[in-house]
Amino acid sequence: MLYLPRLFVYHCAVQSKSEASETFKVMERRLIKAIMTPAMILAWILGLVMAVEAGLFSQSWFHVKLLAVVGMTASHLFLNHCKTQFAEDRNRHSQKFYRMINEVPTLLMILIVILVIVKPF
Repeated sequence: MLYLPRLFVYHCAVQSKSEASETFKVMERRLIKAIMTPAMILAWILGLVMAVEAGLFSQSWFHVKLLAVVGMTASHLFLNHCKTQFAEDRNRHSQKFYRMINEVPTLLMILIVILVIVKPF
């Protein structure tokens, strides 16, 4: 999740249908299909099992954390949509946009970790 937007930044800088663009398309597709999506599915399954076993659904901080995880999933789906646009040579966003989007998973990850460690409410 942290590397894909960086690939998009570099992908924006090359000419579509060039050899470099085709290489980026392969890298982006493999990153999503081989690493990001399986990791997301595994995290959801194991996270829900742990939450049920520990009885976390009754705790307020967990609801906020779960909302942040849903946001992380939405970010994943948006990045997958962007990958599809690049694959079809239809990217509409700038390098600056992808640099800003790169911060979303980072901020969500920080929030999730703080909630799990501090359990503020």
